Amino acid sequence: MKRILVVDDKEMMRDSVATTLARRGYAVTSAASAAEALEQLGARPHDAVVTDLQMPEMDGLGLLAEIRRLDEQLPVILMTAFGSIETAVDAIRQGAWDYVTKPFNGDELLVSVDRAVEHRRLHRENQVLRAQVPSTDTARVHAMVGSGGAMSGLRETLEPIAESHGTVLVTGESGTGKEVTARWIHEHGPRRDAPFLAINCAALSTSLLESELFGHEKGAFTGADRTRKGRFELADGGTLLLDEISEISPSIQAKLLRVLQEQAFERVGGDRSIRVDVRVIATSNRDLPSAVRAGEFREDLYYRLNVLPLALPPLRERREDVPELAEHFLRLVAEREGAEPRVFDENALNAMQAYHWPGNVRELQNVCERAAVLAPERTIRASLVVPWLRGPEIPPPAPLPGQMIELKPGGPAESPIGFNPLTAGIVCEDGLTLEKIEREIIVNTLKHYGGHRRRSAAALGIGVRTLGLKLKKWKEEQLVSPDL
Repeated sequence: MKRILVVDDKEMMRDSVATTLARRGYAVTSAASAAEALEQLGARPHDAVVTDLQMPEMDGLGLLAEIRRLDEQLPVILMTAFGSIETAVDAIRQGAWDYVTKPFNGDELLVSVDRAVEHRRLHRENQVLRAQVPSTDTARVHAMVGSGGAMSGLRETLEPIAESHGTVLVTGESGTGKEVTARWIHEHGPRRDAPFLAINCAALSTSLLESELFGHEKGAFTGADRTRKGRFELADGGTLLLDEISEISPSIQAKLLRVLQEQAFERVGGDRSIRVDVRVIATSNRDLPSAVRAGEFREDLYYRLNVLPLALPPLRERREDVPELAEHFLRLVAEREGAEPRVFDENALNAMQAYHWPGNVRELQNVCERAAVLAPERTIRASLVVPWLRGPEIPPPAPLPGQMIELKPGGPAESPIGFNPLTAGIVCEDGLTLEKIEREIIVNTLKHYGGHRRRSAAALGIGVRTLGLKLKKWKEEQLVSPDL
């Protein structure tokens, strides 16, 4: 509900205007003086101000100047007697939204207030859109895909969390979908129609992060040529995602603790306390309790954040969801490219489902997009995908029971090798190692493309230089033909 502040030293006029606006459906607060009005504006956000021009102590123009210092965009409508029209016009030049002359009827006032509130809404919406994460379809790209046990359990946990207004701490490895989860919580909760803003705490310096979160006053620092609202103000009534919360400095931790405790803060360079109603969702890929023990993160802030904890499983613990996720990502690439969706063959899906995915869902998305672009035909074969499924720096887990992959002829890099890529030494039934399998796939790909290295490298998803170095090494070891 939009909130209007009515300011007039005459009680009868004040009550009359408030009643007219309340019947329209506005939430109305009243003030008998400019000083009281400024207190009301500091106590809670408003969408417009209707004030009398002639008041004792501080008149409407003085109040307008103070409001402009606090909020340059808050619409102010002046009520003035007929003889003061010139003064009212001058007030418009100073930043007033509109004026109405006494006596006025209710419809005249309502038209002006309605237009002012709509202007305020559009301006705020524009600010929110500018502050949002650049990828506007992130939630769609990283939808909550998967019907396995881990995802089913996660959804059951998410539903009551989404319906609440409590602070949420989402933890998990990089690439597990923490931002996706935060968006899901917002979109399925009571604040779904309010703004959802996100900020990457690890990507900004301390001074810039403070300004981005809390805003700044004009002249607060070099280059601050105007007052600027921060993410907490813009997200008022909605949700703010603090991504990688563990990376914020101690000074920001202290200010953030106060916001969580009191729902109030001051802009950088300001002394006025601003109250907001924002739901905070924080994410971290670090072990925050260990950071607390090491003195790197405030213990009191950790407990303020950890009201509703949510730990996301890595993709290797829900590999049964890989086929659904792969289909989802291939479909998104096809929509983007305006083409028919590609499909993975059974062997490719088996290889992907057996892989340990150190980069989690983000890595899977990259593999799917690469395969969709580079596959020479609609069906994506295992021979194209397997060379990408390597992470020697991370020990591979045990293979899924009974999962044996066989590369069948028919693709550009066909190979008759039968192998299981996730055995302890990446050893196949016939004793071949992964290095030998890689060599044979590369050789067959080169043969398929008539020795064309650039096309072969593109099909394999590696650089031409990488391909050349591998061939040089194998030729020196006399493992491949010198004609390649």
